[in-house]
Parts: sequence; C-alpha cells; structure tokens
Amino acid sequence: MAAKNGIKLFERKQVRAEWDESAQKWWFSILDVVGILTDQQDYQKVRNYWKWLKNKLKDEGSQLVSDTNQLKMQAADGKMYLTDVADTEQILRLIQSIPSKKAEPFKMWLAQVGRERIDEIVDPELSIDRAIQNYRRLGYSENWINQRIKSIEVRKALTDEWNKSGVKPGGEYCALTDLMSKTWSGMTTNEYKKYKGLKKESLRDNMTNTELVLNMLAEVAATEISIAHNPVGFKQSAKTAKKGAETAKVAREQLEKETGKPAISRLNAKNLKLLPE
Repeated sequence: MAAKNGIKLFERKQVRAEWDESAQKWWFSILDVVGILTDQQDYQKVRNYWKWLKNKLKDEGSQLVSDTNQLKMQAADGKMYLTDVADTEQILRLIQSIPSKKAEPFKMWLAQVGRERIDEIVDPELSIDRAIQNYRRLGYSENWINQRIKSIEVRKALTDEWNKSGVKPGGEYCALTDLMSKTWSGMTTNEYKKYKGLKKESLRDNMTNTELVLNMLAEVAATEISIAHNPVGFKQSAKTAKKGAETAKVAREQLEKETGKPAISRLNAKNLKLLPE
C-alpha cells in the first residue's frame, strides 16, 4: 500500500494518519481516535480499552475488527511501529461503539479531512495554507509560523533527494534523520524530544526559531551536497547527510561561542509561550 504519513488535528489533539494513494483514502490510528473519544490521555489505558472493545466487537459478531488494517506509524519514542488503523467508514462504525460526547464533532471532522484532501489534490498550495491556519489556531506567532513553513519546504527537498538516491521511506528516512540530528545537536530525535519533555508531540513544532534555523541549515546543506555528489543508496546518502549536518554543527558551536549560551533549548512550545496554556 503506497501511503503518505501526516498528523491531523482534532480540537488540538493529534491523530496520526496515512494517505493511501492507490486506494485514494485516509487511514487513521485507531488508538489516537479511541483516546480522543474516551477523553483518555494515558496511552496504556487507551490500549487496554481498545483491546477490551475488540474482544467485545468480536463476541458481537462485528466485522469491524477483522476489517481493520495495520501500518507502521511513528510512536512517542520516535520509532516506527505497526499500529491498528481504520479508514473513514470503519472509524464511523467504531464511533457507534464508543459512548462519547465527541462523537458528532468527530464525524464532522472526518468529513472535513476528506474534503480537504480532495481540494489539496486539485490545488497543492491549499495544504500549506491549512498548515498555517492550524498553527495560528494553536496560537503560534507569525514569525515562528514563517520559519516552520519554510522548514517543511526544506525537509521536502531533502526527502525528494533521498528518494532520488534510492533511500527507502520509513526506517531509512528515520535513520538518516537521527544521524543528522545527532551530528548537529548532539542528540538523536528521540533524545532531543526527551530533552524537551515531549512524548507524542512533533519535535519541530516545539523548536525555537534558532533550533529550526539550525535544523534547516543541516537539511539544506545535505540536499546541496547530495545534488553535487549524486550518492546512490543508504550508505552513500548517510555520508552526505552527515556532512550537511556538520555544517549546522559548526554554526551552532560558533553561535554558542559568541553568545555564551547553548543554542539547544529545553523549552518546548508551551513553556516558550508559543502556545497558550
């Protein structure tokens, strides 16, 4: 199944989603949906509830459980794990099995997500516009939003180059991202998230402007070096990725020398006041 990953927001809560190009439909993380509908933030309790609900549905003879699929999605630790997913029709059936005051708003949200994807296929710029609107709704400053949107463009250019070089999406993308993060910041993506006190949240959505710029420098440099040297496969691409990240490492160390303070911050979006309490 050819899928494209993404994060969707429902009332400021993240729902992991994958767009299936071949089937032309969204797959949503069932655990994320269950967590929202039950208003439960404890991951283990959400898992236990879904386990109980699956058994209940099986006993009732429901086809929902047997019809669900699995996809690799990024977890709170930054790694990719197989997780239960369902399409829009299956999620609507699931909603009927979970008593929730969020049922109707969630149904409307599902319809909106479907419409947005169709609109974005016709006009790709709409996806950028919607990202900007989402960040504004969350309370981010215009200056930060501009940096974040630019970082998306920069990341896309790098992954396009990796794809051209034969790097496989998923595990190999994550490995190169970790390599670059470790090189310029001194921490893997997961270590960086823990440093900031994050769990499921996006690391880049919790970076300061300085961190975003340094990360972009690493990715721009890696892209340009890759274009110049035309690496083939993962190992060669890893060398160019590391060289690009070393450029950002030099910039970070020089900045820290001039300012006398670390460029990497423990602060996240909430305590940076990028987001309202």
